[in-house]
Amino acid sequence: MKEAMPVLTAGTGLHETLALLTSQLRPDANHTEDMVFLRDVFSEKSLGYLMKIHEKLRQYERQSPTPILHSASSLAEDVAEELQSGPMSSEEKELLQLLTAPHLKAVLVVHDTVAQKNFDPVLPPLPDDFEDELEEESVKIVRLVKNKEPLGATIRRDENTGAVVVARIMRGGAADRSGLVHVGDELREVNGISIIHKRPDEISQILSQSQGSITLKIIPAIKEEDRLKESKVYMRALFDYIPSEDKATPCQEAGLPFMRGDILQVVSQDDPTWWQAKRVGDSNLRAGLVPSKQFQERRLAYRIKMGTLQNPKSPKRPLYDQACDKEDCDCEGYFNGQYIVSPKCKPVAPSCGQAFSWEFYTAGLRRSFRLSRKDRQNAEARLPDPSEPEFLTYEEVTRYQQKPNERPRLVVLIGSLGARINELKQKVIAENPQRYGVAVPHTTRPKKSHEKEGVEYHFVSKQMFEADAQNNKFIEHGEYKENQYGTSLEAIRSVQAKNKLCLVDVQPEALRSLRTPEFKPYVISVKPRIPESRHRRSATSPGAGEHGRITDEDLQEMRQSAILIDQQYGHLVDRVLIKEDTQSACAELKSILERLEREAFWVPVSWVRT
Repeated sequence: MKEAMPVLTAGTGLHETLALLTSQLRPDANHTEDMVFLRDVFSEKSLGYLMKIHEKLRQYERQSPTPILHSASSLAEDVAEELQSGPMSSEEKELLQLLTAPHLKAVLVVHDTVAQKNFDPVLPPLPDDFEDELEEESVKIVRLVKNKEPLGATIRRDENTGAVVVARIMRGGAADRSGLVHVGDELREVNGISIIHKRPDEISQILSQSQGSITLKIIPAIKEEDRLKESKVYMRALFDYIPSEDKATPCQEAGLPFMRGDILQVVSQDDPTWWQAKRVGDSNLRAGLVPSKQFQERRLAYRIKMGTLQNPKSPKRPLYDQACDKEDCDCEGYFNGQYIVSPKCKPVAPSCGQAFSWEFYTAGLRRSFRLSRKDRQNAEARLPDPSEPEFLTYEEVTRYQQKPNERPRLVVLIGSLGARINELKQKVIAENPQRYGVAVPHTTRPKKSHEKEGVEYHFVSKQMFEADAQNNKFIEHGEYKENQYGTSLEAIRSVQAKNKLCLVDVQPEALRSLRTPEFKPYVISVKPRIPESRHRRSATSPGAGEHGRITDEDLQEMRQSAILIDQQYGHLVDRVLIKEDTQSACAELKSILERLEREAFWVPVSWVRT
């Protein structure tokens, strides 16, 4: 037996009717999906709200109410002025406070606007006489309202006709939001001023100086372009951009400034020279102009050719890769994944190719051996041709979050002089060895009595080491005192296979070989907090003493080291960690590692594409 439909009275509202209709829907064996769809549609809250608004508007039309007066706000001002003219009782003071409250004043202003019906748009009257050439053309009068923001459109002069036409519409700008101005429209007048014989820069000045409403006389384009759906292309900027300093931009006011590392949503690539983009996380929804990847690369190539820009791959001896040339320096190499030096080296550390006290000597102790010439040639053979410069423009990225069944991402630490990243890494691993691990290095050095295979090192023969090096199995390797040392890719995989997060500290050059879809490395650059001068340094520093004194020259070397790493490799860094002291830096590093496992981060698109 079918259930009868409830009877609806004349006063039943439309939203109530929908609610009753939803309750009467019953699943049908042949139309289950249709019934579920209808139930979801009719049960949508937003639809119910729209129905209620519709009913209120119909009720308003039937009642046709008329306002009692059209100037409630001025009456309230008169009453407030009258109250202030003499002594007031407590009730009068309360009334005055209410009448002068900003919210009540705003409500009264809105009431007067509705009562006077001056909220309807008022179009300017069409001119009585048109120019002869406009008699057969369709003219569109457009009034736009903008505040201090740009209009959101650029113009150009057509080379063939000489007409001033709209070159592009900036997504999210006033022109785009109106939907009334399109690419290709011919502009004839701005606020009644003819612009037919004016230069584009003069027209742009008129538009930028106009505030409030702007009235445009437009000849619509013969064929208007369809409004494209917003692009979902995201780019990480690899350089800083300041539109006011770019003489090539078609409109500096329309340019979008950004810093290296900003994530840009490219909403339009229609123009091969100038893209339209928004900064992700920016509250401003209006798009701006940025140089396209191709255009920026052409500019950089031209600057290199003209000698005004240094080739980013030109050879230069880095400050973080200085060798230890002192004969009595007894640098040992690795121990538990950390480079160490024997105690004999402490008194002479400031002259071990670093000019630093012992406090800073353990910063990047990988400097204690240099790569042999043969090793450097092999490493260079794996890199792209240095004669072809690497232009830092944009890198396409996407959001990525580690899944439970995936191997943990590799965490790569790089550091400038004085960062002591080995100490930081070892402290974090020692506090939670079940969760974090370090890649055990390989060496050709003979095993000592207290050492175990696969704990301190993987001990291999020189022939095997050289074969692995030839097969590119090391992320970096070098020679010290006729012994080879290196960290292999397989050692990293071994840690990750145990579902541990592997931490490695490498020379910055190794980043390019590690940035692969397999490892998806998260790169952290560690920088020490460098005082302005040694006089500002605490007297209780570990480096204080006869052989531990830090000079201003030392501090300057540290600054230059940090600057050099930032210039050459900063675009590959995901996070910069400023190290005040070991304890606070360790806490910050652990916080980063915890977030890395549970939050989404921007990574190159190539890392997640199948």
